[in-house]
Amino acid sequence: MGSAEKGSVYGARPLRWGVVATGRIAHRVTRDLACLEDAALYAVSSRSAASARAFAEEHGFATCYHDTAAATGCQQLFADPLVDVVYIATPHAQHFEVARAALDAGKHVLCEKPLTINAGEARELTRLAGERGVFLMEAVWTRFLPATRRALELAGSGAIGTVRWVQADLGFPAVYDPADRLWDPAAGGGALLDLAVYPLTWAVAALGFPTRLTAAGHLNQDGVDVQNTLTLEYPEGAAAQLTSSLSSAGPGMATLAGTAGWIRTGSPLYRPKSLEICGLDGSIRVEEFPEETEGFIHELRETARCIRAGLQESPLMPWAETVQMMQLLDEARQQLGLQYPNDV
Repeated sequence: MGSAEKGSVYGARPLRWGVVATGRIAHRVTRDLACLEDAALYAVSSRSAASARAFAEEHGFATCYHDTAAATGCQQLFADPLVDVVYIATPHAQHFEVARAALDAGKHVLCEKPLTINAGEARELTRLAGERGVFLMEAVWTRFLPATRRALELAGSGAIGTVRWVQADLGFPAVYDPADRLWDPAAGGGALLDLAVYPLTWAVAALGFPTRLTAAGHLNQDGVDVQNTLTLEYPEGAAAQLTSSLSSAGPGMATLAGTAGWIRTGSPLYRPKSLEICGLDGSIRVEEFPEETEGFIHELRETARCIRAGLQESPLMPWAETVQMMQLLDEARQQLGLQYPNDV
């Protein structure tokens, strides 16, 4: 893990944040950013001047920028020497272009999941971050939540014996709209990149990366996956079965099953606020994790901690795991026949 040369220059002053894009997820994350102990809401960028201005006024940003181009519209924000770190909330297919421009400008980057469309793009971003000496992290917020960390602590301690299988699902019936990013191939739409990251996060965190992945699913007339099931196989018979869907609602839970019991998350599994822990005697105890914020504050706090410590990557979300996760998704897409313009 490298050290960012800029890590010691901030002193006690707040880190000045820039936010790229003004969609729903940007609003949610920014509400938590405003609660962060050492953050200053400095700049926001959008392709729309009206959106940038409205977002800045709603959340109290000091300034705003706009341009009609997807990535070059961020260049004014990236050129601003007062911006320390940027949070990228654009559609999936724009992540690589925008993050590359930010890293080239020497900015620290927190980028929404998935970091990129494919593993090749992810490798290029981590290479560039290493070369520029700046921090880069994929914003898989579930990894940083207290309930997630507690579940993995219990599983790792042997509280449920050796974990042998994981089952996880996430889905909702999304109304088909070809103009919506969820259904747009050019935006990286589909259940796999938007939802499967969360079930995969639980499986990989509990069992590690598999020796084999098998994917099955259904593509619509636009070539976007509506539903998929991933089966992960491990040495000595351990396995995971994961489902993500844009056509049906499920319980939205993750179960870690071991030789001495099981752990089940509350719903939704991407933001659990409770855990059920069951032993071989059948007794179940519940642990609660109340949250006063949206829950994004934990990944934001880790970003700030790493930057101040001079780290280029987080030990909780290292680059190698991000790239390996993208490789799993690439393999699943190949089996499903799912392709995006970024792949060309």
